[in-house]
Amino acid sequence: MKNRHRFTIIGGGIAGLTTAIALRKIGIRATLFEAAPAVKAVGAGLALAANAVRAFQKLGIAEAVLPAGRVLDALVILDERGRTITRTDSRAVSRKYGTDNFAIHRAALHQALLDQLTGSPIVLGKRAISIDQSNKGSLVYFDDGTVHQTDYLIVADGIHSAIRRQLLPDSQPRYAGYTAWRSVVDSTGLNLTEATETWGPKGRVGVVPLADHKIYWFATANAPEKDPRFRAFTVRDLVEQFGDYHAPIPEIISRTKDENLLWNDILDLKPVSRYAFGNVVLLGDAAHATTPNMGQGACQAIEDAVVLADELATSDRVPDAFKRFEQRRLKRTHYIIENSRRIGQVAQWQNTVLATLRNGLFRLLPASVNERQLETLYKVDF
Repeated sequence: MKNRHRFTIIGGGIAGLTTAIALRKIGIRATLFEAAPAVKAVGAGLALAANAVRAFQKLGIAEAVLPAGRVLDALVILDERGRTITRTDSRAVSRKYGTDNFAIHRAALHQALLDQLTGSPIVLGKRAISIDQSNKGSLVYFDDGTVHQTDYLIVADGIHSAIRRQLLPDSQPRYAGYTAWRSVVDSTGLNLTEATETWGPKGRVGVVPLADHKIYWFATANAPEKDPRFRAFTVRDLVEQFGDYHAPIPEIISRTKDENLLWNDILDLKPVSRYAFGNVVLLGDAAHATTPNMGQGACQAIEDAVVLADELATSDRVPDAFKRFEQRRLKRTHYIIENSRRIGQVAQWQNTVLATLRNGLFRLLPASVNERQLETLYKVDF
């Protein structure tokens, strides 16, 4: 009966596209609405941890997605002089969980997901601003004055979702205390195979090798929210900011063109109490936006899609499936939001004495501590 009902997805990002794929795998053809005039990536690159790769395997699309990215040999945290603080070898992850950590350009991931939805209804230029619910479904109102009626609504339109704010008025994005820049540059001559994140007194710099001789890099700095000085930063300003960090950080930043430099404050959502609202469900960043410190934002959105499809495939009543999805996802996503926020706060310490103590403590932690955290992240319930 479910495939006779109208399912609608709001949002054409990673969460919305993966959910549309997952639903189609169980015979549900959802209509997807996207606010932008084209479905495309906003951002530069991202890491897909082993749990996200397992989700793609579950959906049967890993072989279509993974060739667009590359496996990472290791995930390494360094200090500003290039000395190792912690290291996670991807071979150990692969041996234990059967999959590797992986990096991909957002545009490549979006295209790979879109390729799986050929023939599926995708309507562009439609920004949802509110809904009316009844026992018979929902009316979705768009900012162009049009209205769409649906039986079941999946809200996946990101951290600034107007529908989530309507359902949960107190769920406003919160500032993490630091701002970020990022870009993708050519990697010729650098021969990098490991993803690194450098913690220093002026902020953090991450370097992630991608496919096709590209590198995704990001940098963070403590700042007031919406600070106009940092908003105006150029590549030259960033080279000056991080110029005394270890090689090849200054060179990588200097390879960036100002027009390719992206900037944004880092935000998340304080954990909310509900994702399911009768015939409506929230997922992805609309439900549980997190800071990027654990590399789990996109991963959790991808997990959401698989879990939601699992529940819909085994339930006669869609609202019950939405509620069971909520029950399976609340604890895990809350854990990631709060722990990611704490990691970011510690990683952004500017006091040199505290930073030295922090680095020393991390170096002394037994491997079992890191292994337990990886177990929590990578062991998923599907």
